[in-house]
Amino acid sequence: MTALPQRTIAEPPPPSAELPDWVFPPPQGFFAEDLDHLPDLPAHTELIDGSLVFVGPRNLFHHVVSRELRTALNHFLPADHEILGQMTVKLGARQRPEPDLIVLGPDAPEDPDVTCYDAADVLLTVEAVSKESELRDRQRKPVLYAEAGIPHFWLVEEVNGRPAVYVNELDPATQAYIATGVHHDRLKLMVPFDLDIDLTTLCSSHTR
Repeated sequence: MTALPQRTIAEPPPPSAELPDWVFPPPQGFFAEDLDHLPDLPAHTELIDGSLVFVGPRNLFHHVVSRELRTALNHFLPADHEILGQMTVKLGARQRPEPDLIVLGPDAPEDPDVTCYDAADVLLTVEAVSKESELRDRQRKPVLYAEAGIPHFWLVEEVNGRPAVYVNELDPATQAYIATGVHHDRLKLMVPFDLDIDLTTLCSSHTR
């Protein structure tokens, strides 16, 4: 009888360095204010349900569409409003996500040292869906934004290589979003302010 070759199990490599203490959450989870005090926290870290969420690499579609949509919105923004990217929003004691774009209302603080905004300051949140975040963007974050009372939420999806904008408006009676339209070629709305954006321009920017 021919002896079978003996299998060997590779040993896992030793860790390259000790993990920082903040990787291990406290029993009650993290609070929104903790993001300002944890040392060496990776950029764009979010807090959802008391847990730290580390953002993976975004693809070219996500980067370009977020940039071009922000530029396009600036042309229609009321004078006392502001649009920002890469800024977290405090939705509750243990909720501090980072939408891809936010539109701030006229009462938002103008402190240059501000590190996040309250939900009451935000008129609109926009999420451009990435593979690594699609469940959060499509399911968990809209619920959190609605429960916090943010009036408008847009979800930008890649459909056949082009952006489609799913527009949602808050129903104050249920504190849930109502879908008001899906826009493929042209985003023409009267709320949260008058705007008319050619989405095919965002597509052409994607192919540069």
